[in-house]
Amino acid sequence: MISDLLRSIGIDPSFLAAGAAGGLLRSITRSKIRVREVIISPIAGMLACVYLTVPIVQYLHLLGWPMPENDFHVYLASSFLVGNSAMWASDVLFGMISKWFGAHKPPA
Repeated sequence: MISDLLRSIGIDPSFLAAGAAGGLLRSITRSKIRVREVIISPIAGMLACVYLTVPIVQYLHLLGWPMPENDFHVYLASSFLVGNSAMWASDVLFGMISKWFGAHKPPA
């Protein structure tokens, strides 16, 4: 039922799961595991993969990268990588913003 709703609005539930898995992997591989990050990272991974997976795969096609016959596996792998990378990128972005506003604290 939820998957039908997601599909009706153009979101593939398997992409959400792959993005969430990427975000979760990123959160649990940090040196300090925080409950907040374990919850927020998969959500951020899901949001990023919904908006970025299709354009990334289309860009790879435009570049002429060799792809398997079944694009679905490329989309799943891309979703996982986007979900994992989205939180790293947000760390860098928010670090720069906090440094710009002078709220940057030294690393522990």
